[in-house]
Amino acid sequence: MPQSFQSNSADSSAPNRTASPARRSKARYQILALLAVGTMINYLDRTVLGIAAPQLTKELGINAALMGLLFSVFSWSYVASQIPGGLFLDRFGSKLTYFLSMTFWSLCTLAQGLVHGIGGLFAFRLGLGVSEAPCFPTNSRVVATWFPQSERAMATGTYTVGEYIGLAFFSPFLFMLMGAFGWRSLFLVVGGVGIAFGVVWWLLYREPRDHPSANQEELDYIEAGGGLTQRNKEVAGAADAASSKKSGFEWRTIGRLLKHRQLTGICLGQFAGNSTLVFFLTWFPTYLATERHMAWLKIGFFAIMPFIAASIGVMFGGLFSDWLLRRGKSANVARKLPIIAGLLLASTIILANYVQSNVAVIAILSVAFFAQGMAALGWTLVSDIAPEGLLGVTGGIFNFAANLAGIVTPLVVGLIVAATGSFVGALVFIGVVALIGALSYIFIVGDIKRIVLVD
Repeated sequence: MPQSFQSNSADSSAPNRTASPARRSKARYQILALLAVGTMINYLDRTVLGIAAPQLTKELGINAALMGLLFSVFSWSYVASQIPGGLFLDRFGSKLTYFLSMTFWSLCTLAQGLVHGIGGLFAFRLGLGVSEAPCFPTNSRVVATWFPQSERAMATGTYTVGEYIGLAFFSPFLFMLMGAFGWRSLFLVVGGVGIAFGVVWWLLYREPRDHPSANQEELDYIEAGGGLTQRNKEVAGAADAASSKKSGFEWRTIGRLLKHRQLTGICLGQFAGNSTLVFFLTWFPTYLATERHMAWLKIGFFAIMPFIAASIGVMFGGLFSDWLLRRGKSANVARKLPIIAGLLLASTIILANYVQSNVAVIAILSVAFFAQGMAALGWTLVSDIAPEGLLGVTGGIFNFAANLAGIVTPLVVGLIVAATGSFVGALVFIGVVALIGALSYIFIVGDIKRIVLVD
């Protein structure tokens, strides 16, 4: 494709096309900022129930068993909607998919602040999971469209850090908000912010060739690095996007994709990494309170530290991966090394069973969560291996497997704690799963290359 652009360079735009790369526009970073904010809101919406739980359970008379069910309901509908969400994305594109997803999940969040019983909460948690399902496949598609391969790990790390930034730095504000105005205010405020941002996304997001701030130098740079998808190239300058090439989908395509070791391997690895993440999103405060007997004020302070560490880990992993790629390392080394190292280091969470100091425990957990952040580059590999025209459904399969951890991990940890009265076995479980994920990347994934489906 770059040759075709060279053949067209002798036109009126030639002077601009030969300009120094230093004059290249940076519209892709504006798009990345939108993804980062959207991802931050995404994680606030899915976790705000945990912050509201102490007051909510008292007012609505919900016991611990029902509360556990409410936590898990999100993951059931979220996982079940991954593949349909990916199909919707492939059919309708990034702009509309993300706008509808953001708007409807925010409405479901806001509505939770208006309910007066378990039935309403149950229904809107189901709706939240369905509505959020296309978010990360859309993130991956936007990164693959807007960024050359050498910057995709950085871009993935940047929007992924939004998961942790929101939880680390906005949780104290949400606790204060709840103390002043009650638990319902959390859902109303977070949901309202999401609806407003959905409008911002609709107004600001554009495909590369339609973006007013993207000059030709930036478009050439993105395309030379593998961006500007085939769909974008075909619709460039066309008045009717419907005439562009659409890939036909059959359900058997899912089975054909899963036969390729690249996809099955990264799915297993992402399940492992997400298991560590889910532990911190669900059981971490309870662990500090029951196993370490920390007071709630101390938990509020200490709980921030691992999320800050994870934020740093995400950015470090992305920058390290892109640095390796720029230094001439293969995609196998540059993409897999940070993930393997992160999963191996995350397994050190087991060491928290063998120290007495609370400071040492938080240090170990922070290192483990930092490592989990490093391993969060799996979405970059989705961009690298997805077949042409099937990035949405490939991302849906990947996110389906990854988010099974949202169902399995809380249940397994709960069963272990209930049976033993201790978190020792639970931390061993998390550590062993992380090791399995590392082995998957070492022995199963194989070469990082685009999957070609042959009839």
